Amino acid sequence: MNEFREALLIAITTPIYAIVIGAEILFSYIHNKNHYSVKGTLANIYLTSLNLGLDILVRGVCLIVLTYFFQFKFVEIANQYAYWGVLLIAQDFMYYWLHRVDHYCRMFWAVHVTHHSSEEFNLTVGFRSSVFQPLYRFIYFIPLALLGFKGIDIMFIYSATQIYGILIHTKTVNKLGFLEYFMSTPSHHRVHHASNVKYLDKNMGMVFIIWDKLFGTFVAEDAKEKVIYGLTENIKTHHPIKMVFHEWINIGKDLRKSSSLKAKFMYVFGPPGWSHDGSKKTARQLRNELKNKNSTN
Repeated sequence: MNEFREALLIAITTPIYAIVIGAEILFSYIHNKNHYSVKGTLANIYLTSLNLGLDILVRGVCLIVLTYFFQFKFVEIANQYAYWGVLLIAQDFMYYWLHRVDHYCRMFWAVHVTHHSSEEFNLTVGFRSSVFQPLYRFIYFIPLALLGFKGIDIMFIYSATQIYGILIHTKTVNKLGFLEYFMSTPSHHRVHHASNVKYLDKNMGMVFIIWDKLFGTFVAEDAKEKVIYGLTENIKTHHPIKMVFHEWINIGKDLRKSSSLKAKFMYVFGPPGWSHDGSKKTARQLRNELKNKNSTN
């Protein structure tokens, strides 16, 4: 049954991706938007291929772990409509925390940064995957197994929500009216991929934006502040090794800067941008500086 669902998902989404990406490329070309570049698109395909290969390799392990914890479930939802509805919401909630940790802990940011390193923003950036995330992503879904959701269903609903997550990587769709209140939309996700200080580490939700509004990580796209895509310090390379490992290399360099055990710990597990000597700034520090600067003007 699950193999059929997965095959159906692929059969439905493949032509959808081909049509919408083709349409966006054509729109960009006709209107001279320059949303796409050959090197950028090839880099996105390369990174998603690495991620997909690793995902396939560890999928069996993930299923075994989730199935193991499922036997200790303390909740059971009999109604199938309620089962899938609750699973959709609960999985998106857990993904929010996975995504938030990826942004707030440098060790995980070193994995996730590949997704943000593109200075372009288009539908193929949705495929620009965090290569090593499959190695630990399933850990965040263990609570779902304990809540009575089968591992195979958790993995399926994650794949399904990824479809929506890919489709919101676009600059060609404006704000979507009332959907902006509770859904992650292209407008919200443009903010998420911004390097502007105001927008850093915001709008983490995959399907729903309500988690960001509840937990203080929401910022609406401001027409007065144009989104600048990429990182605060862009890597300026499509090198196949550097794209994946550049932040790990930076961590290694930072670890050699100080002999303090606390500093070494913070360089690995602290927020991205933390430095023992103030030579670099975290997103929070950058926002405080900007706030103080604006208040004195």
